[in-house]
Amino acid sequence: MEATVERIRDTVSRVKENVGRVIVGKDGVVELAIVALLCEGHILFEDVPGLGKTVLAKSLARSLGCTFRRIQCTPDLLPSDITGTYIFNQKTSEFEFRPGPIMSQVVLADEINRATPRTQSALLEAMQERQVTTEGETRPLPRPFLVMATQNPIELEGTFPLPEAQLDRFLFKLQLGYPTEEEDRLILARFRADEPLEALTPVVPAEELLAMQKECRRVHVAADVEDYIIRLIHASRRHPEVELGASPRAMLALYHAAQALAAVRGRSFVTPDDVKYLLTPVLVHRIIPKSESRLRGHRAEQLIREIADSVAVPVEEIGSPKES
Repeated sequence: MEATVERIRDTVSRVKENVGRVIVGKDGVVELAIVALLCEGHILFEDVPGLGKTVLAKSLARSLGCTFRRIQCTPDLLPSDITGTYIFNQKTSEFEFRPGPIMSQVVLADEINRATPRTQSALLEAMQERQVTTEGETRPLPRPFLVMATQNPIELEGTFPLPEAQLDRFLFKLQLGYPTEEEDRLILARFRADEPLEALTPVVPAEELLAMQKECRRVHVAADVEDYIIRLIHASRRHPEVELGASPRAMLALYHAAQALAAVRGRSFVTPDDVKYLLTPVLVHRIIPKSESRLRGHRAEQLIREIADSVAVPVEEIGSPKES
């Protein structure tokens, strides 16, 4: 297993380096995006426009040799515009299925909260079951499969908030944030005359990524760390200012994401620090503060910090399983 995780770490380093030729100064976000790919999760970006979310999705797809499609969500977007529809072929006098953009390996759903709830629900089956059903026929989606959705936290007019069931399908909720002055200088220098995205070539085949997904599930999680994850989840449900705590799906998301993060960092075992590092991106969109708590200005991020502080971290040394 040690040799396997070292290979995963080296492979991920090549992907991060390749993406870093386009995305400046966002190594942590890029790492979490790769973690999401390795544990077959999806990402919700809540950020203002123009920070590079589309470029990040395209860079990941090109680095992995994956197909990429973009969905611009608008109020008049129909579910069939996402999943696909049947078109009558006059030459053959038969109806033929024309696949929608969801039938790609990396899908960017831009401004997802501008789509109507009916259209948003078209993504639910795809994100959870990795399949779409049209006209009573079920079609599997290509693997690997990653949905990266964006929403603008500033403009709320003409938007439809994502329901809890939809939010729970996202592994992470992330923010890119504004670059620093030095990063802006690097962006100007890099994009002044060329478009580095066009020069990106695959560094890892998609087939190897699928093998890495299976290997990440073999990363050891000690009993103390499993118990730590369970206690964090239950603490979110008992917190006096939380109306809706983390679900069992959130617990599994935290568990598998910690396995993938450990492998990405070259370890064959999960540490409590891995779990604590991932707690906010995994739970921030899943727990709902009570209304009186929101009125006092208490955000989900603050409540998650309180939850993390309320649960004792395992003090025993957590290592790889001993050979019998």
